[in-house]
Amino acid sequence: MLDHAPCSDSLPIGTPPSPEPDRAAPLPQLTMTGVELLDWILGYLKRFVSLSQEQGCVVALWVVHTHSIDAADTTAYLTIHSAEKQSGKTRLLEVLQMLVREAWFTGRVTAAVLVRKIDAVKPTLLLDESDAAFNGDEAYSEVLRGVLNSGYRRGGCSSVCVGQGATISYQDFKTFCPKAIAGIGRLPDTVEDRSIPIRLKRVLRGTVEKFRERDAKRQTQEQKAQIASWCNAHIEDLREARPDIPTALSDRQADVCEPLLAIADAVGGNWPKTARKALLTLCVGAQANDGSDGVRLLRDIKAIFSEKKVDAISSAELCNSLALIETSPWAERKRGENLSTAGLARLLTPFEVYPGELPSGKLRGYRLSHFQEAFSLYIPTQGVEVSEPQYPCGFDTDFKVSNETSPDTLKNAVSANNDAAPIRLDTLKAEHESAQALIQYAAVGLASLKMSTIGVVARAEELPSTIHNATVQAGNLM
Repeated sequence: MLDHAPCSDSLPIGTPPSPEPDRAAPLPQLTMTGVELLDWILGYLKRFVSLSQEQGCVVALWVVHTHSIDAADTTAYLTIHSAEKQSGKTRLLEVLQMLVREAWFTGRVTAAVLVRKIDAVKPTLLLDESDAAFNGDEAYSEVLRGVLNSGYRRGGCSSVCVGQGATISYQDFKTFCPKAIAGIGRLPDTVEDRSIPIRLKRVLRGTVEKFRERDAKRQTQEQKAQIASWCNAHIEDLREARPDIPTALSDRQADVCEPLLAIADAVGGNWPKTARKALLTLCVGAQANDGSDGVRLLRDIKAIFSEKKVDAISSAELCNSLALIETSPWAERKRGENLSTAGLARLLTPFEVYPGELPSGKLRGYRLSHFQEAFSLYIPTQGVEVSEPQYPCGFDTDFKVSNETSPDTLKNAVSANNDAAPIRLDTLKAEHESAQALIQYAAVGLASLKMSTIGVVARAEELPSTIHNATVQAGNLM
């Protein structure tokens, strides 16, 4: 029996305090910068696991986060998943075990051990074979779900029955700690909502180096101590940090990504921009792949309106169009039949979208305008560069619109064209004496246009028609 709710740092009266792990070993003198540490972690991870640049950057930040967990109010879970086995999930956990703070690498434990060890040690939980855990024993699955649902935020706890018979009571166990969860397929929606997805694929043999634990311990010992020293030196800065967070992240994603962004900002260099780009790539992509039927329906309806280029569509036509989408379930919604108009209305009711009379007055259906709020709230922006304004987050100098042209650039472009004009006009004057006066007049007028684009347009409209005629004649003489 288990429940989960916010938990204070103090346990109920009569509950013995949780033992703290042994951290008596003194930290070495800090000899590496934050940039050097993150770059080293990224390179080490990619030696043994095939990760994209964005995945590697996020995992590297998460490694440092495990050592600075005392400065964070939330923690992002890493959900390491793949379509099939032998894709590197367990290997990534094995590599992480060499780098993170207080690693607890496990595949399956009893519910009693799970909550008690997290409460006592506050480890970095590296949970393998999560698909088997959630699809196995129901009691353990519910305990694990409760730990994961509450353990992303400081103060989260699970309430577990203790004792027997007349002495039965309950005890609150703290569940807050960093967690990386590996398995095949998807996790429960409530867990994925607290996670950063790391989707792995199989790679050809020889693509990455062979991992040997006995060698890895020796290779990582010094750098792991340096990570701990760096976090110890910056712990107060990280605790007080309030990093700018891209607005494209959902509220829950913003909460769990904040500690990673705080680390990136404290490290400096290219990492603040790199971290935001990586988190947007992974997290916004996860929003786009939301597997709920409601969000999938909205996404498909938006695509149909866009493809047909209409602002209204009948219920019957919309159902038929949905049934033609091969990658969606609407063709066999019920007993092999297409989605009915009544069924469509029921699915759209939670989004406050209802069918009504169309402009023709003969059919009932849906207007595009009725979907605008639902589209904006439930379908994330896709296919946009991180530098564009859909992702504002306060770093304006780093996140400018990629195709923006400054006034100085426009002015220089106009100046270059105007400077070239007298050269061409002088040549024309030498060859065509009859056009000399008109050409000189045009050159004077064009020279006065050396300003911004707006000024060029305004001045061109004000010039006498003679300049226009002269320019045309000059062009004909070339």
